Amino acid sequence: MDGLSAWLALLVMGAYHGLNPGMGWLFAVALGLQQQDGRAIGRSLIPISLGHMAALAVIAALLGVGQALWHLGSLRSLTALALVAVGSYKLFRYSRHPRWFGMRVNAGQLFAWSFLMAGAHGAGLMAAPFLLGLGGATAFAIACAAQLGLDHSLPAALRPEAVAPLAVWAAAIGLHTLAMLGVMALVAHLVYRKFGLMVLRWGWINFDLIWAAALLVVGGIAFVHAV
Repeated sequence: MDGLSAWLALLVMGAYHGLNPGMGWLFAVALGLQQQDGRAIGRSLIPISLGHMAALAVIAALLGVGQALWHLGSLRSLTALALVAVGSYKLFRYSRHPRWFGMRVNAGQLFAWSFLMAGAHGAGLMAAPFLLGLGGATAFAIACAAQLGLDHSLPAALRPEAVAPLAVWAAAIGLHTLAMLGVMALVAHLVYRKFGLMVLRWGWINFDLIWAAALLVVGGIAFVHAV
């Protein structure tokens, strides 16, 4: 879960989220068909992607604060246990989704819906072990500790070697989101141009059940790695 494997995992997870109809492309296609305008797909995918990215950013911030307060090994263990807990819940409740908005939505509502969906599916939590493996939390923890008065060496948080990992962390979240956006855009336009919503009548892969299993697997591996 460190180095290149972490980058690849975040990239693959982003592509998987883009492929999953429940994470946004189906919503975008429905809006395009409703408005009879293919451009509505592109307009809707941007706030959906930003909402997803915001959910990951919140998890990243919590990880940084957590590392300011706990040892890295303890934080890894807690993250792994949280993954197993969410995965176990999703395994038996994989068909449940947030339902707060109708089909007449603006960009802000799409952003909020995507943010809530990513949180409900544990998308940000799944990225946590890989973000910790990239080391960005260390720099964030130093900065948080300095601001909270837990560390008097504030200049250390401003050194390039301390700030650089944060850029790596931001780049990792950005890569994940771009992979999701690219796959969502491709699938949404294929469905809109070629198939329409008749695609829903086909036998479909149960992405949510696969995701629940993936949460359990990654949580188990993360726990073994932590201990």
